[in-house]
Amino acid sequence: MGPLARHFWEGCAAGELRWRRCTACGTGQTFPRDFCPACGSPEVEWRTAIGTGIVHAVTIVARAPTDAFRALAPYTIVLVDLDEGIRMMAHGAPDLAIGQRVAVTFFVHEGRHLPRFVAI
Repeated sequence: MGPLARHFWEGCAAGELRWRRCTACGTGQTFPRDFCPACGSPEVEWRTAIGTGIVHAVTIVARAPTDAFRALAPYTIVLVDLDEGIRMMAHGAPDLAIGQRVAVTFFVHEGRHLPRFVAI
């Protein structure tokens, strides 16, 4: 795991949802990179999200991609439009629907704290 990913995962372990913001153009990103995907600037900084947003899409994973996730199947994956104006993919509570207001929580799987959104 690289240092950028490590910072994200350490945040999850601390109960923080971290994201990157370009100080040149303001674009946000949940996938950590050393540069802005919009303008190419290397001037990106870490921020901590409030952790709330609106469900944009929901899907149920019945066939997990790895042995580690087969134990969780079926499980819900959601796209959430965070209040900070960025969209992220994460686990979701099984009863979520598009348009629902959600907040991030975290659960431990295979030793890693993973974000999971629940209805508020």
